[in-house]
Amino acid sequence: MRILLVEDDIETSDMLKDFLITENFEVVTAYDGKSACKKFLEDKYSLVLLDIMIPGINGIEVMKIIRESSTVPIIIISAKDSDSDKTLGLGLGADDYITKPFSVIEVLARIKANIRRNTQYIPDIPNKENILKKGNLTIDTDTYSVLKNGKKIELTVKEFEILKMLIQNPQKVYTKNQIYSSVWNDVYVGDENAVNVHISRLRGKIEDNPRDPKYIVTVWGIGYRWNGDRKWKKKGQGSGGTHL
Repeated sequence: MRILLVEDDIETSDMLKDFLITENFEVVTAYDGKSACKKFLEDKYSLVLLDIMIPGINGIEVMKIIRESSTVPIIIISAKDSDSDKTLGLGLGADDYITKPFSVIEVLARIKANIRRNTQYIPDIPNKENILKKGNLTIDTDTYSVLKNGKKIELTVKEFEILKMLIQNPQKVYTKNQIYSSVWNDVYVGDENAVNVHISRLRGKIEDNPRDPKYIVTVWGIGYRWNGDRKWKKKGQGSGGTHL
């Protein structure tokens, strides 16, 4: 498996690279944002380890560029350790966030967990029981793929995990705390940015009109629920629904 390591501190980069090579990973290094983008576009990677504070194009902009064309797992490694920095990174598309100083054992565990989540949903034989048809969406919970009007939609693992969580319990309203704790497998720190941004990105991909969502609806003051099994009605009208 090939990892793109973007870290401007040569000592840290060499330490991580040497350790990951001993764990049978192929590691490609970049020391600034411009070369990181170039190397990413030139090859395929199983995961990206990305520092935020790098020369030239910063890590946040690099992540945005990667997310324009890929759902590859991205783990941010940063000395910025505030809750707001963490939720900003996660909200903009990162799959995980590790603060410096860190243990290489922790980094290895996070890498394996994110690669496993990203690859385990591709079975050799599709299971038709896990294919759900909701409106103009076809959702395969095994392969983590979504078709809209027959055309594939690229979702990140986090986006799909939110979608899967909602569609499997369409009658349930999930709080932002519940979504964050389940999808990120971390303690909710009270900053809603990560959940809000992922919901917004998900709506932008699956909804015909993200400003008037029909699938993922907001329950004001509580959180979100899946509305895909209900008959869509005009605003102000009630709606009934059936369970998956």
